[in-house]
Amino acid sequence: MTSPEPSLARYDNPPWSETSQPAQTTQPAASAPRRIAVSAAHVSRTYGTGGTEVAALRDVSLEIPAGTFVAVMGPSGSGKSTLVHCLAGLDSPDRHPETRIVVGGQDIAGLSDDQLTRFRRDHVGFVFQAFNLVPTLTARQNIELPLALAGKKVDTQRLDALATTLGITERLDHRPDEMSGGQQQRVAIARALLSQPDVVIADEPTGALDSATSLEVLALLRRCVDDLGQTVVVVTHDATVAEAADRVLRVRDGEIFSDDAQEAN
Repeated sequence: MTSPEPSLARYDNPPWSETSQPAQTTQPAASAPRRIAVSAAHVSRTYGTGGTEVAALRDVSLEIPAGTFVAVMGPSGSGKSTLVHCLAGLDSPDRHPETRIVVGGQDIAGLSDDQLTRFRRDHVGFVFQAFNLVPTLTARQNIELPLALAGKKVDTQRLDALATTLGITERLDHRPDEMSGGQQQRVAIARALLSQPDVVIADEPTGALDSATSLEVLALLRRCVDDLGQTVVVVTHDATVAEAADRVLRVRDGEIFSDDAQEAN
């Protein structure tokens, strides 16, 4: 008889703290370099022309290995959202011969709007502050919706496994108004993960949640990275999110001015 999976609802110590990790008794073997999930080279983004021109991004370059949790921080107007939107194919960078944005091995910098739409559908999962669930659909139907709209078959075994991992199995037949904010965000995370995207982009995912529920959602995102090998990029103002991340990019005036790898989580 197997023991039930421990609940993620409560943590004496957050899962990214040192005290939550077992002590290592042997030196880990050297691992092969991680695959790069997302990379950008010489990315700039300018809005307006002439006297109204605003440089939101200035020649940004970066690489994000697969299976990492990256937090992108910065004040309002710093360019952090523009950077992540460009990485996700929600916005297009200025055209330049040296500009590259590669996600899952595909360069998206020069794609058309229609091509970007298909790219986002197939390669990027999104989690938003406002959940963005369809109120008339059940949790299961909301999770399945992107694949259904794309005419793709839903992997029900993966959906059920994600529901178990995220603790929403008993809520799959409930509509959003029958769930708490934290449960709705768990549904949104499952929706983002179902298609096994190259990267999950989370825009202020804890912004509409209380502090306790925020910790639960962060624990789940952390677990998606550690247990499922998912690449997660979070835009946030919340320092707690940064503590959970493997790496923190701080953006100011359209540039990355700080790129900090966290100590082992």
